[in-house]
Formats: sequence, C-alpha cells, structure tokens
Amino acid sequence: MKDSAAHDTGTAHDHAAHEVHHSHTNQGQVGQDLHGGASWGTAVKATLHCLTGCAVGEIVGMVIGTALLWGNVPTMVLAIALSFVFGYSFTLFAVRRAGLDLRSAVRVALAADTVSIAVMELVDNGIIALVPGAMNAHLDDGLFWSTLLGGFAVALLITTPVNKWMIGRGKGHAVAHAHH
Repeated sequence: MKDSAAHDTGTAHDHAAHEVHHSHTNQGQVGQDLHGGASWGTAVKATLHCLTGCAVGEIVGMVIGTALLWGNVPTMVLAIALSFVFGYSFTLFAVRRAGLDLRSAVRVALAADTVSIAVMELVDNGIIALVPGAMNAHLDDGLFWSTLLGGFAVALLITTPVNKWMIGRGKGHAVAHAHH
C-alpha cells in the first residue's frame, strides 16, 4: 500500500527508510532511554518476542522427535532449527504486514533475530544438556517441562541484556522496530 509520501520516493520501503532516518536524527530510536541506550522495557519485549518463537519451535520439535522415536541429538537439532524458523517467521510476518517486500522482510528478520535466538538456544539447550536426566525425560515427565521452562527463564535473563545492548546500537530488534 502506497501513500502519497511513499509514492513521491518510489516505494513504501523508501518511505519507511526515510521515516527511520528522520526519527534517528530528530528523536532518537524507538525504545531508547534518555541516555541514548535501549530501555529495559524494549529489551524485555524484544526478548519475549524471540522467546515465544524459540518456545514454539522447541516444543514442536520435541513433540515431533518424540513421536517419531528419534534419539536426543536429532530431536534437539530439529527443535533448534524450528526455533529459528518460528522466531524468524514471527518477525517476517510482522514486517511484511508493515509493507516490506519478501526479500527485504527476510533480511530484516535475519538481522533482527539471529543473535537473540542463537543466544537463547545456546543457553536453553545448554541447561537441558547439563541437568541430569533431562535429555532422556519424556514429554509426560515433570523433569522435562521443569528443565525446559527453567532453561527458558535463564535464557530470558541472559538474552535481555544482549538485546538491550544491540537495540541501543541500532542492531537486532531495532532493525525490525524501524518497520513497525
């Protein structure tokens, strides 16, 4: 959808880029605190966004791997891969709705989410691997769910400062926020 300002510059994407540049030069980035860094609230929201994609991907991956009677390693690989797929797709759909073409939307999703999801997955799966018995726990076992949820909680605590730092420098989720 093009408005008159977007039409004057050629595309809706050009208009969005102009608006982002304008807001950076005159008002600071979305989610910045008074000192130029990202606010904790913005960082938490960005991290919860990634955590949602990671959680959906991991749980779906674990369910599929368990249903297919796969071992721990292939199930974990599937769960991690699906975490990235779901994490990227949430951002992809949001920026597509905002008017970006598919190629630009994919670039924004990759820039916005890769580091956040990677840190989250490293922490979460590291915890699952380190808790005795968690790797062999079944979906109907409290150890499975408590370790998974505990891993997500720790990942949230560790990834939030990473996202705060990145957003404060115009990276990570700041890239996606520029298109909302």
